[in-house]
Amino acid sequence: MLFGSIQYLNLLPFQLFLKRALPHNGAKMAFRYKRAVPSQINASLRRGEVNAAFISSVHAARFACTDLGIIARGAVHSVLLLPEAEEEDPASETSNRLAKVLGLRGRVLIGDAALKHHLDGGAGIDLSAQWHARTGLPFVFARLCYNRHGALIRKLARDFAHDHTRIPQYILKREAAKRGITPQQLVWYLEKIHYEMDWEVKRGLREFVRVSRRPNCHHFSSKDPS
Repeated sequence: MLFGSIQYLNLLPFQLFLKRALPHNGAKMAFRYKRAVPSQINASLRRGEVNAAFISSVHAARFACTDLGIIARGAVHSVLLLPEAEEEDPASETSNRLAKVLGLRGRVLIGDAALKHHLDGGAGIDLSAQWHARTGLPFVFARLCYNRHGALIRKLARDFAHDHTRIPQYILKREAAKRGITPQQLVWYLEKIHYEMDWEVKRGLREFVRVSRRPNCHHFSSKDPS
């Protein structure tokens, strides 16, 4: 099968889990990856070019999905709105929509680049924190969905939800160095990311989908985010 892979730090635990979960070399060889940014992975799953992926939550209703997602219960530090001219991040669809729903304007920046910007002291509004402040609900950025191999994907999702293996130090150091941050900062960031969708998370997702479908996509009045 072909899995759509997003090379952001928020999926590092799941990517390491997959390497351990596939039982032998034959299974690993059959499990191939297509690496791209979230917006490209969304299109690839829709066209059937990949069989499963974490896709933007605004599109998840089109597919069969598991109860795994990329979830924040407040500030996430990797989805920011910078105080610059209004501009969407071409890598994202959910985050661009979230900024519109919140009625906020600026330049959307997501992923590892946004995290580095924050850690370097750059200015920006945390969009996940804004959502939580205004709704009291978690925010779902992506959900693990599939178009084939459903039994396998559902099993992997269940197994990962109960997986508590620590990331080895050598991997923390390697992945942190790639992004110009420290291993301690990487661990701190991953503590902000949640994966299992409980009833409250699903309620947050339903609310976001509901308000984002409105014609003008603005549910909240624009106000000073400070």
